[in-house]
Formats: sequence, structure tokens, C-alpha cells
Amino acid sequence: MQNRVIGRFGADDRDAGRPLGAGGERAFGAQRGSQMNEISNWSDAEGLKRSAATRSKTWAWVVGPAALALAALLWVGFSYREGGQAAAVPTPPATVTVSTPLLREVDTRIGFLGQFSPVDRVELRAQVGGTLTEIHFKDGQIVHKGDLLFVIDPRPYEIKLAEATAQLRTASSRFALANSELIRAQALKRSNFGTAEAVDQRMSEQLAAQAAIDDAKAQIRDAQLDIEYCHITAPFTGRIGARLVSIGSLIAGSRAATSPTTLLTTLVSLDPIYLDFDMSESDYLTFSRQRARLSGAVADEVAICLSDENRYARLGSLDFVDNALDRSSGTIHARATVPNPDFFLVPGEFARIRLAVVPPAPALMLPDSAVMLDQSQQMVMTVSPNGTVVPKPVEIGDLRGGLRVIRSGLAPGDRVIIDGLMHAIPGTKVAPQDGTIRYDAATDGQG
Repeated sequence: MQNRVIGRFGADDRDAGRPLGAGGERAFGAQRGSQMNEISNWSDAEGLKRSAATRSKTWAWVVGPAALALAALLWVGFSYREGGQAAAVPTPPATVTVSTPLLREVDTRIGFLGQFSPVDRVELRAQVGGTLTEIHFKDGQIVHKGDLLFVIDPRPYEIKLAEATAQLRTASSRFALANSELIRAQALKRSNFGTAEAVDQRMSEQLAAQAAIDDAKAQIRDAQLDIEYCHITAPFTGRIGARLVSIGSLIAGSRAATSPTTLLTTLVSLDPIYLDFDMSESDYLTFSRQRARLSGAVADEVAICLSDENRYARLGSLDFVDNALDRSSGTIHARATVPNPDFFLVPGEFARIRLAVVPPAPALMLPDSAVMLDQSQQMVMTVSPNGTVVPKPVEIGDLRGGLRVIRSGLAPGDRVIIDGLMHAIPGTKVAPQDGTIRYDAATDGQG
């Protein structure tokens, strides 16, 4: 056991057989101490190696990022210096498109919002009472003047007509008898066989018979009129509304409207049609002053544009201006008559109205995109002869042919920037190129 322990610690072979004693124990202790020192020295060397490796890794973690940061700073500085050198190179002037304003004659117009209304509108009511037996239209269809719409049972009025006819026959018979008796009485009086009183009596009977005939004829006409009112027809051409009664309904009617009557339906005319609108006091004054300078139909002509249209393609005629301003709204009512042969326009629709108040005069025009809003005023950018951008405030009008009317602030020879406004900085140099402004007559009246 001891030999194995000694061998474990690396004892020499010559000591393996030496007996253990005091000297042997000392020798063994010394040998063991020497081996422990060797182990300790080996451990210290290994620790030193590990410490050196750890320090190397630590320095690598510290020095590596620092070197990268330093390289990044150097690269940024170099890039900044290179960028500064590049920015120092002068850039060429920006290219813009310029054109002189388009000169064209335009008139001054006032715009309004109006609403269509029918020229004729009627509520169809029964003038005789009875049971409704026939309906001859579909709701909402176009009907023409004289078309049959409703039929009320005419039999009670046919009976009344027959009675009046019988009364006429009776009265006619009495009149014939009275006429014969009058002739005989007059003959007897001439031969002195009759009296004057008898002649007067027979004459009175003849007049009464004539009155009975007249009354019977009136009863016949009254019965015939009732039968005619049993057949309700369209009083004019237009669009009929929804029926408010059904077949079999008991209709209340009165020709004199002395009692409540049954409303059957409504009918409105469509051709022509009214377009009603209101003018403010200032617009009315402008219109009144300028209208006197115009002559002929031009003074009353209005252009109309529907809500889903972008052109004033329809024309009408101003035919009515009210005689007083509305005190509550400060407006005056006006009306134009518009042809509507295809019945496309219907009452209640809204439309924009353009009314010319000043005759055509020369005006400068620019694309609407060339006009910019600068706080509270409109501006356009012009190019001076030396290529410098110069802003000019202008007063604008309405749109005509896709172009904006310039009322003041611009000269006919000014070169206005119409494209490339993002490069047009006041006071800077630009490279102008000539462009063209085109008037689109197909879109005249927009805006």
C-alpha cells in the first residue's frame, strides 16, 4: 500500500524496497514535499497562462470597439469633407416653363343657384260623387292633354238625364197645346165670339209652357255635364303623380267646391319649365345697371348647368323679376323659362345659373395651377429678362375654358411660370423654356 502511494507521487525505483523507518519517513516526507512543490509550481504556471489569456481577451473586447469607433469617426470626417467639397460645386439653374398670358374676350357673369318648378300644376279632384270604376294610367307616366284618367260610375247621372229629357217632352207637349189654344182664342176674338181675357189666359199658358221647355233643357245640360265629369281627363300634357284612390272607392265631388272633395292625383307640366332663383341686393343692382346697356335677347339669356354637369350647355330666357325685395332675406325673386322637349328636367331639381351682366371685353387668362395663394392674396411667379423669379400679386376672376381670368396685376408681356413652380423661389435664377396656354371651349363655364 505504501509502495503504491509512493509510486503515485513519482518515487524512484531504488527507493521502492527501502524499509520504512524514521529515516524512511523523513525521506518520504521530503520526497512528497518536493512533489507537492512541483504540483504547486505547475498549478501556478497554468494559472499564469490562464490569466494572460483572459487579459488578452479583455483587451481584445476593449480595443476592438474603440478601433472601430475611431475608424467610423475618420470615415465620417472624410465623408463630410468630401461632401463639403461637392456642395461647394455650383448647381445649374432649375428649368421652368413660361408663357405670356392668353388674351381673350370674356363677359362678366353672375352665378346663382336655382330650382325647377312646373309652369302648370293641378290637383285632380272629382266634381261629381260616385263609385270609381276605371283608372287609365300608370303612376308617374307622361299623359297628354285630353287623355282619359278616371271614370266614375255615370249611371245615376244617366238616369237624371233621362228624367230631364222626359220633362222636356212634357213641356214641349204643353207648349204645343198652349200655342193651339192661343190661336183659337185669337180667332174667336176677331169674330167677336171670344173675349180678350181668354186670349190673355192662353198667351200666359203658352209662356209657361215655353219656360218649362227651357227648364227641361237646362236639366238636360246639367245631367250631361255630370256625365261628362264622370270621365276625368288630363287638362294639359305633363307627368302624372301617384294615384290616391283605387277602383271601387267612393268619391266625394262638388262642382262648386262647397264641400270637401276627394283628391285623385296631381299633374305637372314639363315643357317648358320654370327655373326659380333669388338675387342678392348687390347682384340685382349690378344686373339692373348693366342690363340697360345690353340689347335684344342677350339681356335675358341665361345659361344653365345641372348638378352632375360641368358645362353650361342648356339655355333659358329670363322672363320675370319680382317687383320688391324680400325684407327678411334681402333678396329679390327671379325666374327663367327653360325649354324641356325631352321631359328630362323635372320640378324640384337644382341647377346652377350663369347670367351675363357685362358685354365681352379683353381679359388675360392663365392656367389655374399657375396661381398660388399667399396668405390673403393671390400670386403668380414671373421671370424677369435676366432670369430672376419675381412674384406678382393679382386679382382673379372665374374660370373660362379651363383657364383663370386675371382681372388686374399682370401685364400682357409678363412671362409667367406655368410649370415647375416648385423650383420658382423668389430672387433665384431659373432657366425658362417657352410654353403654350390653350383655351378649351368645351369646358367653358366651369367654376
